[in-house]
Amino acid sequence: MIGMKLDRKTRYTRKVLADSLVELMKDKPFSKITIKELCEKADINRTTFYAHYRDQYDLLLQIEEETLTYFEDMLAKYDARRSKREILEMVEEMLNFIANNSNAMHILLSENGDIDFQKKVFHRFMQKGLVTKYFSEKTMQEEMYDYWYAFVVNGAIGLIQYWLKNDMSIPIRELAKILVNVSP
Repeated sequence: MIGMKLDRKTRYTRKVLADSLVELMKDKPFSKITIKELCEKADINRTTFYAHYRDQYDLLLQIEEETLTYFEDMLAKYDARRSKREILEMVEEMLNFIANNSNAMHILLSENGDIDFQKKVFHRFMQKGLVTKYFSEKTMQEEMYDYWYAFVVNGAIGLIQYWLKNDMSIPIRELAKILVNVSP
């Protein structure tokens, strides 16, 4: 029972810190946020913060890594699926995650976010062939794959940024169709 309470308390503290960081990043660049103001926003003391993270960069890194891991795990579920309907389902699931975490995702992908996160998304997806491996490669020569991957991944990130900036004004299904239909 005690271990369960500690786990719940740890999860709560980490969530409050992550939410507080996201809130602060709405108004100022990450590089300008101090641990003092982060702790004040989260209503915790610095000792508690340091029990969980080395510094604010460690906190941001954990948020980013959890997000990237979610996408990788989710995409692994669709590994053998390649029909247009299954690809649409996969993209919708990704967009649902983004919508359900829109505050954090908007900030992570915004100008106040860590530009390295966008690079990590790009490189991780490129490196592992995530997303693009689900689309047909039959219509292009092999030497063009990397260019096509770069176009699709960067274009998708840009479109998702635009969607988040515009308060997710079109339904997830419509955005998923747009993303799926830009592929060959």
